[in-house]
Amino acid sequence: MKDSRYPKDWKAIALLKKQSVNWTCQNCGRYCYTKEVADALGLDRSDRKRYELSVHHSDYNPENNSPENLIALCSGCHLGKHSRKRGNVTPGDLSENLQPSHSKPSPHFLEIPKSI
Repeated sequence: MKDSRYPKDWKAIALLKKQSVNWTCQNCGRYCYTKEVADALGLDRSDRKRYELSVHHSDYNPENNSPENLIALCSGCHLGKHSRKRGNVTPGDLSENLQPSHSKPSPHFLEIPKSI
């Protein structure tokens, strides 16, 4: 993130949140992938974005990193949160042409190689 209001350890905070929900969107229940799994599956850019998990500040304040203010969201749900309320991130910063999806990934995407 370019915004200087994020703490220096934001990546670690966000990773802990993602791990705490087992890489699952807290809004729609979509399972998302770590970078390593996405690499191993050979996902293209579009699928990587679709199955990417972000950490959203419920109050839109990146300085408020209390656990109750943070929610893990898939790209589509995160985009939806920012398109309805003016926040610190523009929809264009999140991704292009993503809409919230409330479906689980196809079984093909659930096959995670044993080497991971």
